[in-house]
Amino acid sequence: MTDRAAAFHALHRPGRPLLLPNAWDHASAAALAARGHPAVGTTSLGVAAAAGKPDGTGATRSETLDLARRLRGVPVLLTVDIEDGFDDDPAAVAGYVAELAALGVVGVNLEDGRPDGTLAPVELAAAKIAAVRAAVPGLFVNARTDAWWLGVPDPVPAALERAAAYRAAGADGLFVPGVPDDTVALMVAEAGLPLNVLHRPNGLDLAALGRLGVARVSTGSLLFRAALGAALHLADAVRAGRDAGLPAAPDYAWVCDLSAG
Repeated sequence: MTDRAAAFHALHRPGRPLLLPNAWDHASAAALAARGHPAVGTTSLGVAAAAGKPDGTGATRSETLDLARRLRGVPVLLTVDIEDGFDDDPAAVAGYVAELAALGVVGVNLEDGRPDGTLAPVELAAAKIAAVRAAVPGLFVNARTDAWWLGVPDPVPAALERAAAYRAAGADGLFVPGVPDDTVALMVAEAGLPLNVLHRPNGLDLAALGRLGVARVSTGSLLFRAALGAALHLADAVRAGRDAGLPAAPDYAWVCDLSAG
Protein backbone atom coordinates (compact mmCIF):
# COMPACT_ATOMS: atom_id res chain seq x y z
CA MET A 1 0.00 0.00 0.00
CA THR A 2 1.36 3.43 -0.90
CA ASP A 3 1.75 6.13 1.75
CA ARG A 4 -1.07 8.13 0.16
CA ALA A 5 -3.42 5.15 0.15
CA ALA A 6 -2.54 4.38 3.75
CA ALA A 7 -3.21 8.00 4.70
CA PHE A 8 -6.64 7.82 3.08
CA HIS A 9 -7.50 4.58 4.89
CA ALA A 10 -6.44 6.19 8.18
CA LEU A 11 -8.94 9.04 7.70
CA HIS A 12 -11.82 6.56 8.15
CA ARG A 13 -12.27 6.54 11.93
CA PRO A 14 -15.65 5.37 13.22
CA GLY A 15 -16.86 8.03 15.61
CA ARG A 16 -14.66 10.73 14.03
CA PRO A 17 -16.06 10.82 10.51
CA LEU A 18 -14.17 12.12 7.52
CA LEU A 19 -16.10 14.89 5.80
CA LEU A 20 -15.62 14.09 2.13
CA PRO A 21 -16.66 16.99 -0.14
CA ASN A 22 -17.32 16.06 -3.75
CA ALA A 23 -15.88 18.01 -6.68
CA TRP A 24 -16.79 18.02 -10.35
CA ASP A 25 -13.86 19.82 -12.04
CA HIS A 26 -10.33 21.04 -11.39
CA ALA A 27 -11.38 24.36 -9.84
CA SER A 28 -13.80 22.83 -7.35
CA ALA A 29 -11.29 20.15 -6.27
CA ALA A 30 -8.43 22.64 -5.98
CA ALA A 31 -10.60 25.09 -4.04
CA LEU A 32 -11.64 22.40 -1.56
CA ALA A 33 -8.02 21.35 -1.13
CA ALA A 34 -7.07 24.99 -0.53
CA ARG A 35 -9.74 25.13 2.19
CA GLY A 36 -7.88 22.38 4.05
CA HIS A 37 -9.82 19.26 3.15
CA PRO A 38 -7.33 16.36 3.16
CA ALA A 39 -9.45 14.25 0.80
CA VAL A 40 -11.90 15.02 -1.98
CA GLY A 41 -14.25 12.77 -3.90
CA THR A 42 -15.81 13.31 -7.30
CA THR A 43 -19.55 13.46 -7.93
CA SER A 44 -20.87 11.48 -10.87
CA LEU A 45 -23.80 13.90 -11.32
CA GLY A 46 -21.47 16.89 -11.51
CA VAL A 47 -19.13 15.17 -13.94
CA ALA A 48 -22.02 13.99 -16.12
CA ALA A 49 -23.92 17.28 -16.09
CA ALA A 50 -20.77 19.25 -16.92
CA ALA A 51 -20.30 16.97 -19.93
CA GLY A 52 -23.94 17.22 -21.01
CA LYS A 53 -24.58 13.54 -20.30
CA PRO A 54 -27.01 11.68 -18.01
CA ASP A 55 -25.85 10.46 -14.62
CA GLY A 56 -25.88 6.83 -13.57
CA THR A 57 -26.02 5.39 -17.06
CA GLY A 58 -22.38 4.50 -17.62
CA ALA A 59 -21.96 7.35 -20.10
CA THR A 60 -19.02 9.14 -18.48
CA ARG A 61 -16.25 6.58 -18.40
CA SER A 62 -13.83 8.75 -20.40
CA GLU A 63 -14.85 12.00 -18.67
CA THR A 64 -14.26 10.46 -15.24
CA LEU A 65 -10.81 9.20 -16.24
CA ASP A 66 -9.97 12.57 -17.80
CA LEU A 67 -10.96 14.40 -14.62
CA ALA A 68 -8.72 12.14 -12.54
CA ARG A 69 -5.88 12.91 -14.96
CA ARG A 70 -6.45 16.66 -14.60
CA LEU A 71 -6.51 16.41 -10.81
CA ARG A 72 -3.11 14.73 -10.51
CA GLY A 73 -1.43 17.96 -9.46
CA VAL A 74 -3.98 18.92 -6.80
CA PRO A 75 -2.50 18.39 -3.31
CA VAL A 76 -5.31 16.21 -2.00
CA LEU A 77 -6.19 12.54 -1.59
CA LEU A 78 -8.62 11.74 -4.40
CA THR A 79 -11.36 9.12 -4.47
CA VAL A 80 -13.44 8.73 -7.61
CA ASP A 81 -17.11 7.90 -8.12
CA ILE A 82 -17.18 5.32 -10.92
CA GLU A 83 -20.91 4.52 -10.80
CA ASP A 84 -21.13 0.74 -11.34
CA GLY A 85 -17.66 0.56 -12.83
CA PHE A 86 -18.88 1.42 -16.35
CA ASP A 87 -18.95 -2.27 -17.27
CA ASP A 88 -20.56 -5.56 -16.24
CA ASP A 89 -17.28 -7.45 -16.72
CA PRO A 90 -15.41 -7.50 -13.38
CA ALA A 91 -12.06 -7.75 -15.18
CA ALA A 92 -12.85 -4.64 -17.23
CA VAL A 93 -13.86 -2.75 -14.08
CA ALA A 94 -10.60 -3.77 -12.41
CA GLY A 95 -8.60 -2.65 -15.43
CA TYR A 96 -10.32 0.73 -15.38
CA VAL A 97 -9.64 1.19 -11.66
CA ALA A 98 -5.99 0.27 -12.24
CA GLU A 99 -5.82 3.15 -14.74
CA LEU A 100 -7.20 5.48 -12.09
CA ALA A 101 -4.74 4.20 -9.49
CA ALA A 102 -1.87 4.85 -11.89
CA LEU A 103 -2.96 8.50 -11.87
CA GLY A 104 -2.68 8.67 -8.08
CA VAL A 105 -6.31 7.95 -7.17
CA VAL A 106 -6.49 6.34 -3.72
CA GLY A 107 -10.11 5.18 -3.65
CA VAL A 108 -13.21 4.47 -5.69
CA ASN A 109 -16.91 4.45 -5.00
CA LEU A 110 -18.52 1.43 -6.66
CA GLU A 111 -22.31 1.15 -6.60
CA ASP A 112 -24.81 -1.66 -7.11
CA GLY A 113 -27.67 0.45 -8.51
CA ARG A 114 -28.45 0.00 -12.19
CA PRO A 115 -29.87 2.47 -14.75
CA ASP A 116 -33.15 0.53 -14.86
CA GLY A 117 -33.75 1.30 -11.17
CA THR A 118 -32.92 -2.16 -9.84
CA LEU A 119 -30.03 -3.49 -7.80
CA ALA A 120 -27.39 -5.49 -9.61
CA PRO A 121 -27.20 -9.16 -8.58
CA VAL A 122 -25.22 -9.30 -5.36
CA GLU A 123 -22.87 -11.88 -6.87
CA LEU A 124 -21.98 -9.54 -9.75
CA ALA A 125 -21.42 -6.53 -7.50
CA ALA A 126 -19.22 -8.62 -5.19
CA ALA A 127 -17.25 -10.00 -8.15
CA LYS A 128 -16.42 -6.46 -9.27
CA ILE A 129 -15.18 -5.59 -5.78
CA ALA A 130 -13.06 -8.74 -5.63
CA ALA A 131 -11.55 -8.04 -9.06
CA VAL A 132 -10.66 -4.48 -8.07
CA ARG A 133 -9.19 -5.66 -4.78
CA ALA A 134 -6.99 -8.17 -6.59
CA ALA A 135 -5.85 -5.66 -9.21
CA VAL A 136 -5.13 -2.74 -6.86
CA PRO A 137 -4.68 -4.16 -3.35
CA GLY A 138 -4.12 -0.86 -1.52
CA LEU A 139 -6.97 1.10 -3.05
CA PHE A 140 -9.90 1.99 -0.77
CA VAL A 141 -13.00 0.32 -2.24
CA ASN A 142 -16.13 2.03 -0.97
CA ALA A 143 -18.99 -0.31 -1.83
CA ARG A 144 -22.26 1.55 -2.25
CA THR A 145 -25.59 -0.16 -1.92
CA ASP A 146 -28.68 1.63 -3.22
CA ALA A 147 -31.15 -0.39 -1.16
CA TRP A 148 -32.68 2.84 0.17
CA TRP A 149 -31.87 5.03 -2.81
CA LEU A 150 -33.94 2.82 -5.11
CA GLY A 151 -36.76 2.15 -2.66
CA VAL A 152 -36.12 -1.57 -2.25
CA PRO A 153 -38.75 -3.28 -0.03
CA ASP A 154 -37.25 -4.18 3.36
CA PRO A 155 -34.00 -2.31 2.72
CA VAL A 156 -32.33 -3.22 6.02
CA PRO A 157 -31.97 -6.99 5.37
CA ALA A 158 -31.11 -6.28 1.73
CA ALA A 159 -28.39 -3.83 2.74
CA LEU A 160 -26.98 -6.14 5.41
CA GLU A 161 -26.90 -9.08 3.00
CA ARG A 162 -24.94 -6.96 0.56
CA ALA A 163 -22.68 -5.60 3.28
CA ALA A 164 -21.69 -9.15 4.19
CA ALA A 165 -21.05 -10.10 0.57
CA TYR A 166 -19.08 -6.94 -0.16
CA ARG A 167 -17.03 -7.33 3.00
CA ALA A 168 -16.17 -10.91 2.03
CA ALA A 169 -15.17 -9.67 -1.44
CA GLY A 170 -12.69 -7.20 0.07
CA ALA A 171 -14.55 -3.89 0.36
CA ASP A 172 -13.03 -1.35 2.74
CA GLY A 173 -16.17 0.67 3.43
CA LEU A 174 -19.94 0.60 2.94
CA PHE A 175 -21.84 3.60 1.55
CA VAL A 176 -25.59 3.64 2.24
CA PRO A 177 -27.08 6.81 0.71
CA GLY A 178 -30.62 7.46 1.85
CA VAL A 179 -30.40 5.43 5.06
CA PRO A 180 -32.81 6.96 7.62
CA ASP A 181 -31.25 8.67 10.63
CA ASP A 182 -32.86 6.16 12.99
CA THR A 183 -31.26 3.24 11.14
CA VAL A 184 -27.69 4.55 11.03
CA ALA A 185 -26.68 3.05 14.40
CA LEU A 186 -27.99 -0.37 13.33
CA MET A 187 -25.97 -0.25 10.11
CA VAL A 188 -22.85 0.81 12.02
CA ALA A 189 -23.28 -2.14 14.40
CA GLU A 190 -24.18 -4.79 11.83
CA ALA A 191 -22.42 -3.90 8.56
CA GLY A 192 -18.95 -4.94 9.67
CA LEU A 193 -17.38 -2.16 7.58
CA PRO A 194 -16.69 1.55 8.19
CA LEU A 195 -19.98 3.25 7.36
CA ASN A 196 -20.30 6.11 4.89
CA VAL A 197 -23.51 8.16 4.78
CA LEU A 198 -24.67 11.07 2.66
CA HIS A 199 -24.99 14.49 4.26
CA ARG A 200 -28.57 15.71 4.18
CA PRO A 201 -29.47 19.35 4.76
CA ASN A 202 -31.52 19.51 7.97
CA GLY A 203 -30.45 15.97 8.82
CA LEU A 204 -27.99 14.84 11.48
CA ASP A 205 -24.84 16.93 11.58
CA LEU A 206 -21.27 15.64 11.51
CA ALA A 207 -20.96 15.47 15.30
CA ALA A 208 -24.22 13.57 15.72
CA LEU A 209 -23.28 11.09 12.99
CA GLY A 210 -19.92 10.65 14.70
CA ARG A 211 -21.64 9.76 17.96
CA LEU A 212 -23.48 7.01 16.07
CA GLY A 213 -20.15 5.59 14.87
CA VAL A 214 -20.16 6.79 11.24
CA ALA A 215 -16.71 6.84 9.60
CA ARG A 216 -17.33 9.02 6.54
CA VAL A 217 -19.85 11.64 5.48
CA SER A 218 -20.04 12.59 1.79
CA THR A 219 -21.67 15.64 0.25
CA GLY A 220 -22.46 13.80 -3.00
CA SER A 221 -23.89 16.09 -5.66
CA LEU A 222 -24.96 18.73 -3.11
CA LEU A 223 -22.05 21.14 -3.67
CA PHE A 224 -22.48 21.01 -7.43
CA ARG A 225 -26.23 21.60 -7.19
CA ALA A 226 -25.70 24.40 -4.66
CA ALA A 227 -23.19 26.10 -6.98
CA LEU A 228 -25.65 25.81 -9.86
CA GLY A 229 -28.43 27.17 -7.68
CA ALA A 230 -26.26 30.12 -6.56
CA ALA A 231 -25.43 30.94 -10.19
CA LEU A 232 -29.11 30.96 -11.12
CA HIS A 233 -30.02 33.01 -8.05
CA LEU A 234 -27.36 35.61 -8.86
CA ALA A 235 -28.33 35.80 -12.54
CA ASP A 236 -31.97 36.28 -11.58
CA ALA A 237 -31.02 39.00 -9.07
CA VAL A 238 -28.92 40.89 -11.62
CA ARG A 239 -31.74 40.71 -14.16
CA ALA A 240 -34.24 41.95 -11.56
CA GLY A 241 -31.95 44.71 -10.30
CA ARG A 242 -31.89 43.49 -6.72
CA ASP A 243 -29.26 42.40 -4.23
CA ALA A 244 -28.66 38.66 -4.46
CA GLY A 245 -27.73 38.39 -0.79
CA LEU A 246 -25.08 35.74 -1.46
CA PRO A 247 -21.69 35.37 0.21
CA ALA A 248 -18.87 37.16 -1.59
CA ALA A 249 -17.60 35.27 -4.63
CA PRO A 250 -14.00 34.07 -4.56
CA ASP A 251 -11.52 36.63 -5.83
CA TYR A 252 -10.56 36.36 -9.52
CA ALA A 253 -6.85 36.14 -8.73
CA TRP A 254 -7.45 33.43 -6.10
CA VAL A 255 -9.33 31.30 -8.62
CA CYS A 256 -6.57 31.81 -11.18
CA ASP A 257 -4.01 30.71 -8.60
CA LEU A 258 -5.82 27.39 -8.16
CA SER A 259 -4.48 26.32 -11.54
CA ALA A 260 -1.13 28.08 -11.35
CA GLY A 261 0.71 24.93 -10.32
